[in-house]
Amino acid sequence: MSVQRLHVGKRLSEVAIHNGTIYLAGQIAEDATQNIEGQTREVLGHIDRLLAEAGSDKTKILSCQIFLSDVKDFAGMNAVWDEWVAPGNAPPRATVEAKLARPELLVEIIIVAAQK
Repeated sequence: MSVQRLHVGKRLSEVAIHNGTIYLAGQIAEDATQNIEGQTREVLGHIDRLLAEAGSDKTKILSCQIFLSDVKDFAGMNAVWDEWVAPGNAPPRATVEAKLARPELLVEIIIVAAQK
């Protein structure tokens, strides 16, 4: 079975697709000057775009891992998440506090989804 990779870089691919399952790399905000709500919106936008490119959408998410640089941002992130998640399709999810790659990053999200 082949593996299809999208947006392949030297260090990582943004997407890998295998046997109808889509694996996204951790998505972060490009504009790290935003607050948690802004960064979360931007990250979810990246997820929407990558899932569409891979032949899926947020209704097909199988699992989600969310990393927050500070758990104090949990409510703000959840407010944006709750507006975005497809009604009746909330995926299994874990949210943890973690030191992210750069101090200005507030949230990173990893998604696994099924293709349509």
